[in-house]
Amino acid sequence: MSAQAVHLDPRSLLLEFGPLAGELGRGEWVARRLGEMGFIPQRDELGNVWAGAGGLLLVAHIDTVLTPGPVRQQGDKWFAPAVGDNSAGVAVLLSLAPLLLPLGVGLGFSVGEEGLGNLKGARALVARLSPRMMVAVDGYMPGVVTEAVGSVRLRGLFVGPGGHAWGDRTNPSPVPALGQALSALYELKKHEDVSVNVGRVWGGEAINAIPAEVGFELDLRASKGAMLEQLEAQAREALMNAAQKHGVRLELEVLGRRPAGSTATPEMQRAARLALAEVGQEVRWLSGSTDASAAVEAGIPALAFGTYRGGGAHTPEEWVEPESLVQGAKALWALVRGLRGI
Repeated sequence: MSAQAVHLDPRSLLLEFGPLAGELGRGEWVARRLGEMGFIPQRDELGNVWAGAGGLLLVAHIDTVLTPGPVRQQGDKWFAPAVGDNSAGVAVLLSLAPLLLPLGVGLGFSVGEEGLGNLKGARALVARLSPRMMVAVDGYMPGVVTEAVGSVRLRGLFVGPGGHAWGDRTNPSPVPALGQALSALYELKKHEDVSVNVGRVWGGEAINAIPAEVGFELDLRASKGAMLEQLEAQAREALMNAAQKHGVRLELEVLGRRPAGSTATPEMQRAARLALAEVGQEVRWLSGSTDASAAVEAGIPALAFGTYRGGGAHTPEEWVEPESLVQGAKALWALVRGLRGI
């Protein structure tokens, strides 16, 4: 950024924005700040906020995994739940709004990236704004995600008749079906490019009652579409086999799907590499699930660009190096200049 460039301090923005909880309140804050800069923010029924439009769309998600809290400084680091992912990305992107919006670059602040959001915010922004290229501002610097990791999220129930632990002891229980299924699911993780995670399990009402149902939530991921399809088919087979063996019923619900693939062009990758080189960083090419996946799904060239240094994402002790946000803003500005020349 030149000495004459008008931009905001991402560190100050992070101190304001980071502690705010809830998509609604965070979106209102972003919209207010954009208005204070003289721009006209827009919002949709989902909670997305955006300003401007053009061939290039930059998106940072405002939703979080953990509830944000006050920022605590310790040495050269700031600590707080969600202070990095993706509060830091929002702060960096918003700090550049005075530079980017006059250039005809669209800025989006999305909801529904984390958890079961299923990319609803980014998908809606891509459909509404129809960009020619998209960059998700998300992740650690110098990481650049060029390969979208696909996922399938499932919620399942094993259902039986239930009953008294002694009086109905001949009734089939869904518990051993769940146990067999969990063991079989984790046996499917035989390739470094797939992941299997059961994030939640529940069931039962009393120690002396046979559960009528037990449930689980399953996250399947793979770096290739065909690999994900095979993994899902194997998981469904393992679940059905467990239900049949133990004489209980299986109920399965799809909670969400994210695409796998890559649309980042060589020119975009070159621009990312040169942008990081401008701030003395060597790019790290990564795969991952970000808002850029919504553009990949639509066949639009896209990548995700990290703009801060930190760690502990999705934990209460998440941290960032505040000075890195300044460096990240410079790198993002360099990336936009490079992409506008493509």
